[in-house]
Amino acid sequence: MPFKSYVRIFWCAVSTSMLLFCGTTQAQTWPTKPIRLIVPYPPGGGTDIVARLLASGLTEKLGQTVIVENKSGASTIIGTSFVSKAEPDGYTVGVVTDSFVINPKFMKELPYDSLKDFAPISQLVRLPFVLLSTPKLGVNNVGELVAKAKARPATINYASIGNGTPHYLAMEWFKHVAGVDLTHIPYTGVAPALNGLVGQQVDVMFTGLSTGMPYVNDGRLKALAVASLQRAKTAPNVPTVAESGYAGFEFVPWYGLVAPTGTPEKIVDQLSLAVKEVMADPAIQARLDTLGVEPTTSSPEQFGKFLAEMSRQYAEIIDKTGARAE
Repeated sequence: MPFKSYVRIFWCAVSTSMLLFCGTTQAQTWPTKPIRLIVPYPPGGGTDIVARLLASGLTEKLGQTVIVENKSGASTIIGTSFVSKAEPDGYTVGVVTDSFVINPKFMKELPYDSLKDFAPISQLVRLPFVLLSTPKLGVNNVGELVAKAKARPATINYASIGNGTPHYLAMEWFKHVAGVDLTHIPYTGVAPALNGLVGQQVDVMFTGLSTGMPYVNDGRLKALAVASLQRAKTAPNVPTVAESGYAGFEFVPWYGLVAPTGTPEKIVDQLSLAVKEVMADPAIQARLDTLGVEPTTSSPEQFGKFLAEMSRQYAEIIDKTGARAE
């Protein structure tokens, strides 16, 4: 073999060793600077509030400032795309929600692959939905709603925050399971939709406990059921859809944390452990209780399997209901 070939092989081996060494060293010394936590929603909403609680706790656990950056728009695609293209060094992570696995089912072209371009870190919380109705509708439980809907097909309206959103898919799945025909009225956000419900322009709606129960507590709306398999800790007197005659019915939105693919495994594991410790903090849990959300952490491997399963479940819901993005 020519001498130049030996030299080339030698330097290739050295370069590879240096890359492996640098990656190992980086993981061992991380973090040495502030970490960016990307939230694909505007400030002030539920996702943002949870992210800021997490950022505060991680700052204390990791010894470096975790800075929340809101990059909203395009059904979370703007912020999520930013995370996918970030340097995989552990200094950029992102919050993801149901939209992370819903969007690929509705959009043929995305600037990223939800299951390939991200390193799962941990699930963060679950957000049980509650099925609300107006007092004017005259129903007190799921059974009465279904009976009235079957007697008056397509005359009962439901609110959502738009086609392709969890609020929309939850009701479309309920319609399918219960065998009823309800008319969809989309709104531009949760607040306008709730205003439409309170104002009796629409009849029913699935929404988060934290946003819906205040209207129930003051008598302006009725809570018919929660969409989790178990009753919610913050609304123990509200039955589940499952125990209301539709065994197995569950629709529970969630938040999780991801990093760009290629982020060193040791950093991902360290982040996952820190997240678990933060979400187990009694003070954090008490604050989450007031928001009607349940802390639910997982290992990177568990969260990866969860994302794959959620992708499968949403594909099934969309296929069986004929749900559409527009």
